[in-house]
Amino acid sequence: MSERLPPLTALRAFDAAARHMSFAKAAEELRVTPAALSFQIKSLEEHLGTQVFRRLNRAVELTEAGRAMAPGLADGFQMLGAAWRAAERTLDDETLTVTAGPAFTAKWLAPRLYDFAQAHPEIELRFSASLKLVDLSRDAVDVAIRFGPGKDEGVYSLPLVEEWVCPVMTPDMAARFPTPDSLRAATLIFDDSIAFLKPSSDWATWFRMMGVDFAPTTGPRFSQADHAVDAALAGVGVVLGRRSLVVKDLDDGRLVAPFPTALDTGIRFRFLCSEGAETRPQIAAFRDWMLAEIDKTGHITKQMIRKPAANYQAE
Repeated sequence: MSERLPPLTALRAFDAAARHMSFAKAAEELRVTPAALSFQIKSLEEHLGTQVFRRLNRAVELTEAGRAMAPGLADGFQMLGAAWRAAERTLDDETLTVTAGPAFTAKWLAPRLYDFAQAHPEIELRFSASLKLVDLSRDAVDVAIRFGPGKDEGVYSLPLVEEWVCPVMTPDMAARFPTPDSLRAATLIFDDSIAFLKPSSDWATWFRMMGVDFAPTTGPRFSQADHAVDAALAGVGVVLGRRSLVVKDLDDGRLVAPFPTALDTGIRFRFLCSEGAETRPQIAAFRDWMLAEIDKTGHITKQMIRKPAANYQAE
Protein backbone atom coordinates (compact mmCIF):
# COMPACT_ATOMS: atom_id res chain seq x y z
CA MET A 1 0.00 0.00 0.00
CA SER A 2 1.53 3.30 -1.15
CA GLU A 3 2.00 6.18 1.31
CA ARG A 4 1.66 8.64 -1.57
CA LEU A 5 -1.77 10.12 -2.12
CA PRO A 6 -3.57 9.25 -5.34
CA PRO A 7 -4.21 12.00 -7.92
CA LEU A 8 -6.63 14.73 -6.84
CA THR A 9 -8.92 13.90 -9.77
CA ALA A 10 -9.35 10.37 -8.43
CA LEU A 11 -10.15 11.65 -4.93
CA ARG A 12 -12.68 14.12 -6.36
CA ALA A 13 -14.31 11.33 -8.32
CA PHE A 14 -14.60 9.19 -5.19
CA ASP A 15 -15.99 12.08 -3.11
CA ALA A 16 -18.69 12.85 -5.68
CA ALA A 17 -19.63 9.20 -6.10
CA ALA A 18 -19.77 8.67 -2.33
CA ARG A 19 -22.07 11.67 -1.88
CA HIS A 20 -24.43 10.66 -4.69
CA MET A 21 -23.98 6.89 -4.33
CA SER A 22 -24.17 6.91 -8.09
CA PHE A 23 -21.41 6.97 -10.70
CA ALA A 24 -23.77 8.54 -13.25
CA LYS A 25 -24.77 11.45 -10.98
CA ALA A 26 -21.17 11.97 -9.88
CA ALA A 27 -20.06 12.09 -13.52
CA GLU A 28 -22.77 14.66 -14.25
CA GLU A 29 -21.62 16.83 -11.34
CA LEU A 30 -17.97 16.70 -12.43
CA ARG A 31 -18.89 17.09 -16.11
CA VAL A 32 -17.11 13.95 -17.23
CA THR A 33 -18.38 10.77 -18.84
CA PRO A 34 -19.40 7.84 -16.62
CA ALA A 35 -16.57 5.84 -18.19
CA ALA A 36 -14.02 8.52 -17.23
CA LEU A 37 -15.33 8.65 -13.68
CA SER A 38 -15.25 4.85 -13.40
CA PHE A 39 -11.64 4.91 -14.60
CA GLN A 40 -10.71 7.42 -11.86
CA ILE A 41 -12.36 5.26 -9.18
CA LYS A 42 -10.56 2.19 -10.51
CA SER A 43 -7.19 3.99 -10.40
CA LEU A 44 -7.85 5.04 -6.79
CA GLU A 45 -8.67 1.44 -5.84
CA GLU A 46 -5.46 0.21 -7.48
CA HIS A 47 -3.51 2.88 -5.60
CA LEU A 48 -5.13 1.86 -2.29
CA GLY A 49 -4.97 -1.87 -2.99
CA THR A 50 -8.61 -2.61 -2.30
CA GLN A 51 -12.07 -1.75 -3.53
CA VAL A 52 -13.87 1.34 -2.19
CA PHE A 53 -17.22 0.53 -3.86
CA ARG A 54 -19.16 -2.65 -4.37
CA ARG A 55 -20.71 -2.61 -7.81
CA LEU A 56 -24.25 -3.95 -7.56
CA ASN A 57 -26.76 -4.52 -10.33
CA ARG A 58 -28.11 -0.95 -10.53
CA ALA A 59 -26.38 0.70 -7.61
CA VAL A 60 -23.13 0.98 -5.70
CA GLU A 61 -22.33 0.86 -2.00
CA LEU A 62 -19.24 1.76 -0.02
CA THR A 63 -16.92 -0.92 1.24
CA GLU A 64 -15.36 -0.70 4.70
CA ALA A 65 -12.38 1.14 3.20
CA GLY A 66 -14.72 3.50 1.35
CA ARG A 67 -16.70 4.26 4.51
CA ALA A 68 -13.46 5.01 6.35
CA MET A 69 -12.33 7.45 3.66
CA ALA A 70 -15.55 9.28 2.73
CA PRO A 71 -16.06 11.63 5.74
CA GLY A 72 -12.48 12.89 5.79
CA LEU A 73 -12.43 13.52 2.06
CA ALA A 74 -15.76 15.38 2.22
CA ASP A 75 -14.38 17.63 4.97
CA GLY A 76 -11.14 18.08 3.06
CA PHE A 77 -12.85 19.24 -0.13
CA GLN A 78 -15.03 21.62 1.87
CA MET A 79 -11.89 23.12 3.42
CA LEU A 80 -10.20 23.37 0.03
CA GLY A 81 -13.25 25.14 -1.38
CA ALA A 82 -13.38 27.54 1.56
CA ALA A 83 -9.67 28.30 1.25
CA TRP A 84 -10.05 29.03 -2.45
CA ARG A 85 -13.03 31.32 -1.87
CA ALA A 86 -11.11 33.11 0.91
CA ALA A 87 -8.26 33.73 -1.50
CA GLU A 88 -10.69 35.02 -4.13
CA ARG A 89 -12.20 37.45 -1.61
CA THR A 90 -8.81 39.12 -1.12
CA LEU A 91 -8.95 40.15 -4.78
CA ASP A 92 -12.49 41.55 -4.54
CA ASP A 93 -12.56 45.22 -3.54
CA GLU A 94 -16.20 45.75 -4.52
CA THR A 95 -18.13 43.30 -2.32
CA LEU A 96 -18.39 43.31 1.47
CA THR A 97 -20.18 40.53 3.36
CA VAL A 98 -21.04 41.36 6.97
CA THR A 99 -22.63 39.18 9.62
CA ALA A 100 -24.24 40.63 12.74
CA GLY A 101 -26.95 39.60 15.16
CA PRO A 102 -30.58 40.08 14.01
CA ALA A 103 -31.30 42.77 16.61
CA PHE A 104 -28.16 44.80 15.85
CA THR A 105 -28.80 44.48 12.12
CA ALA A 106 -32.40 45.67 12.47
CA LYS A 107 -31.88 48.50 14.96
CA TRP A 108 -28.37 49.78 14.30
CA LEU A 109 -27.17 48.80 10.85
CA ALA A 110 -30.30 48.89 8.68
CA PRO A 111 -31.45 52.44 9.55
CA ARG A 112 -27.99 53.83 8.74
CA LEU A 113 -27.03 51.90 5.61
CA TYR A 114 -28.36 54.48 3.19
CA ASP A 115 -25.63 56.88 4.32
CA PHE A 116 -22.93 54.27 3.78
CA ALA A 117 -24.31 53.37 0.35
CA GLN A 118 -24.32 57.05 -0.62
CA ALA A 119 -20.74 57.52 0.54
CA HIS A 120 -19.47 54.26 -1.03
CA PRO A 121 -21.51 53.41 -4.13
CA GLU A 122 -18.62 51.26 -5.35
CA ILE A 123 -19.13 48.73 -2.52
CA GLU A 124 -21.83 46.08 -2.73
CA LEU A 125 -22.97 45.24 0.80
CA ARG A 126 -24.28 41.81 1.70
CA PHE A 127 -25.66 41.08 5.17
CA SER A 128 -26.24 37.90 7.12
CA ALA A 129 -28.35 38.59 10.21
CA SER A 130 -27.23 35.65 12.32
CA LEU A 131 -25.65 34.75 15.64
CA LYS A 132 -24.03 31.68 14.12
CA LEU A 133 -20.35 31.30 14.89
CA VAL A 134 -18.25 31.89 11.79
CA ASP A 135 -14.71 31.05 10.81
CA LEU A 136 -13.43 34.21 9.14
CA SER A 137 -10.66 32.26 7.44
CA ARG A 138 -13.07 29.78 5.84
CA ASP A 139 -16.63 31.12 5.67
CA ALA A 140 -17.83 33.56 3.02
CA VAL A 141 -17.81 36.46 5.49
CA ASP A 142 -15.55 39.51 5.53
CA VAL A 143 -16.65 41.20 8.77
CA ALA A 144 -18.44 39.94 11.88
CA ILE A 145 -20.01 42.27 14.43
CA ARG A 146 -20.27 40.36 17.68
CA PHE A 147 -21.55 41.11 21.20
CA GLY A 148 -20.54 39.39 24.38
CA PRO A 149 -17.61 38.54 26.62
CA GLY A 150 -15.86 36.30 24.09
CA LYS A 151 -12.10 36.38 23.59
CA ASP A 152 -11.04 37.14 20.04
CA GLU A 153 -7.85 35.25 19.32
CA GLY A 154 -6.20 34.97 15.95
CA VAL A 155 -8.36 37.68 14.34
CA TYR A 156 -8.38 41.46 14.05
CA SER A 157 -10.68 42.69 16.84
CA LEU A 158 -11.68 46.32 17.34
CA PRO A 159 -13.83 47.25 20.38
CA LEU A 160 -16.82 49.34 19.32
CA VAL A 161 -19.41 50.44 21.88
CA GLU A 162 -19.85 49.52 25.51
CA GLU A 163 -23.37 48.33 26.20
CA TRP A 164 -25.40 49.96 28.94
CA VAL A 165 -29.10 49.55 29.68
CA CYS A 166 -31.70 51.93 31.09
CA PRO A 167 -35.50 52.29 30.98
CA VAL A 168 -36.79 53.79 27.73
CA MET A 169 -40.37 54.55 26.71
CA THR A 170 -42.48 56.80 24.52
CA PRO A 171 -42.76 60.48 25.55
CA ASP A 172 -46.44 59.97 26.40
CA MET A 173 -45.64 57.10 28.72
CA ALA A 174 -42.83 59.09 30.35
CA ALA A 175 -45.39 61.73 31.33
CA ARG A 176 -47.47 59.06 33.09
CA PHE A 177 -44.53 57.60 35.03
CA PRO A 178 -42.39 60.50 36.26
CA THR A 179 -40.28 58.66 38.88
CA PRO A 180 -38.46 55.33 39.12
CA ASP A 181 -40.84 54.29 41.92
CA SER A 182 -43.85 55.00 39.69
CA LEU A 183 -42.64 52.31 37.26
CA ARG A 184 -44.04 49.77 39.72
CA ALA A 185 -47.42 50.47 38.09
CA ALA A 186 -46.12 50.41 34.51
CA THR A 187 -46.09 47.50 32.09
CA LEU A 188 -42.47 46.39 32.09
CA ILE A 189 -41.10 44.69 28.99
CA PHE A 190 -38.50 41.95 29.46
CA ASP A 191 -35.67 41.45 26.98
CA ASP A 192 -34.65 37.85 27.59
CA SER A 193 -31.84 38.06 25.04
CA ILE A 194 -29.53 39.49 27.71
CA ALA A 195 -30.47 36.99 30.41
CA PHE A 196 -27.08 35.35 29.86
CA LEU A 197 -25.17 38.42 31.07
CA LYS A 198 -23.13 37.99 34.22
CA PRO A 199 -23.43 40.14 36.27
CA SER A 200 -27.16 40.46 35.65
CA SER A 201 -28.42 43.64 34.00
CA ASP A 202 -32.14 43.10 34.48
CA TRP A 203 -35.06 45.06 35.91
CA ALA A 204 -34.41 43.88 39.48
CA THR A 205 -30.80 45.08 39.23
CA TRP A 206 -31.83 48.49 37.86
CA PHE A 207 -34.43 49.05 40.59
CA ARG A 208 -31.87 47.99 43.19
CA MET A 209 -29.45 50.58 41.82
CA MET A 210 -32.18 53.24 42.08
CA GLY A 211 -32.96 52.31 45.70
CA VAL A 212 -36.42 50.94 44.85
CA ASP A 213 -37.38 47.67 46.54
CA PHE A 214 -38.98 45.99 43.54
CA ALA A 215 -38.06 42.84 41.63
CA PRO A 216 -40.66 42.44 38.85
CA THR A 217 -41.19 39.10 37.18
CA THR A 218 -44.34 39.68 35.10
CA GLY A 219 -44.74 41.49 31.82
CA PRO A 220 -44.34 40.81 28.09
CA ARG A 221 -41.18 38.81 27.42
CA PHE A 222 -39.24 38.76 24.15
CA SER A 223 -36.42 36.49 23.08
CA GLN A 224 -35.29 39.02 20.45
CA ALA A 225 -34.09 42.41 21.71
CA ASP A 226 -35.35 44.35 18.69
CA HIS A 227 -38.86 42.97 19.24
CA ALA A 228 -38.76 44.23 22.83
CA VAL A 229 -37.75 47.70 21.60
CA ASP A 230 -40.49 47.65 18.95
CA ALA A 231 -43.02 46.90 21.68
CA ALA A 232 -41.84 49.95 23.62
CA LEU A 233 -42.07 52.09 20.46
CA ALA A 234 -45.67 50.90 20.06
CA GLY A 235 -46.47 52.12 23.59
CA VAL A 236 -46.91 48.65 25.06
CA GLY A 237 -44.72 49.46 28.03
CA VAL A 238 -41.24 50.34 29.27
CA VAL A 239 -38.21 48.35 28.17
CA LEU A 240 -34.79 48.17 29.74
CA GLY A 241 -33.20 49.21 26.48
CA ARG A 242 -29.70 48.37 25.31
CA ARG A 243 -27.67 51.35 24.16
CA SER A 244 -26.90 50.09 20.67
CA LEU A 245 -30.53 49.22 19.96
CA VAL A 246 -32.27 52.33 21.31
CA VAL A 247 -29.75 55.12 20.74
CA LYS A 248 -31.15 56.15 17.35
CA ASP A 249 -34.72 56.19 18.65
CA LEU A 250 -33.53 58.29 21.60
CA ASP A 251 -31.71 60.67 19.29
CA ASP A 252 -34.76 60.99 17.03
CA GLY A 253 -37.12 61.50 19.99
CA ARG A 254 -39.30 58.44 19.39
CA LEU A 255 -38.17 57.10 22.75
CA VAL A 256 -36.99 58.93 25.86
CA ALA A 257 -34.90 57.93 28.87
CA PRO A 258 -36.39 60.03 31.68
CA PHE A 259 -34.16 58.45 34.33
CA PRO A 260 -30.64 58.83 32.90
CA THR A 261 -29.00 56.34 35.24
CA ALA A 262 -27.79 53.33 33.31
CA LEU A 263 -26.42 49.93 34.22
CA ASP A 264 -23.04 49.30 32.64
CA THR A 265 -23.05 45.69 31.49
CA GLY A 266 -19.28 45.49 31.05
CA ILE A 267 -19.91 43.96 27.60
CA ARG A 268 -19.28 45.59 24.26
CA PHE A 269 -19.64 45.01 20.54
CA ARG A 270 -16.53 44.17 18.54
CA PHE A 271 -15.62 44.54 14.88
CA LEU A 272 -13.93 41.34 13.70
CA CYS A 273 -12.16 40.33 10.50
CA SER A 274 -9.25 38.11 9.53
CA GLU A 275 -5.85 39.38 10.62
CA GLY A 276 -4.46 41.62 7.88
CA ALA A 277 -7.85 42.00 6.17
CA GLU A 278 -8.54 45.24 8.05
CA THR A 279 -6.44 47.08 5.43
CA ARG A 280 -8.61 45.97 2.51
CA PRO A 281 -10.33 49.10 1.15
CA GLN A 282 -13.96 48.05 1.67
CA ILE A 283 -13.33 46.66 5.16
CA ALA A 284 -11.44 49.78 6.25
CA ALA A 285 -14.19 51.97 4.81
CA PHE A 286 -16.91 50.06 6.67
CA ARG A 287 -14.95 50.13 9.94
CA ASP A 288 -14.31 53.89 9.70
CA TRP A 289 -17.95 54.52 8.83
CA MET A 290 -19.14 52.54 11.86
CA LEU A 291 -16.84 54.48 14.19
CA ALA A 292 -18.06 57.78 12.75
CA GLU A 293 -21.70 56.72 13.19
CA ILE A 294 -21.05 55.72 16.79
CA ASP A 295 -19.53 59.16 17.45
CA LYS A 296 -22.69 60.85 16.15
CA THR A 297 -24.68 59.58 19.13
CA GLY A 298 -21.88 59.82 21.68
CA HIS A 299 -23.67 62.74 23.33
CA ILE A 300 -26.41 60.39 24.54
CA THR A 301 -23.91 58.24 26.42
CA LYS A 302 -22.36 61.39 27.90
CA GLN A 303 -25.75 62.33 29.35
CA MET A 304 -25.98 59.02 31.19
CA ILE A 305 -24.83 58.35 34.72
CA ARG A 306 -23.38 54.88 34.23
CA LYS A 307 -22.88 52.51 37.13
CA PRO A 308 -21.44 48.98 36.96
CA ALA A 309 -24.10 46.30 37.14
CA ALA A 310 -21.68 44.26 39.24
CA ASN A 311 -22.19 46.69 42.14
CA TYR A 312 -25.92 45.91 42.42
CA GLN A 313 -26.24 42.17 42.39
CA ALA A 314 -28.61 40.42 44.77
CA GLU A 315 -26.93 38.93 47.81
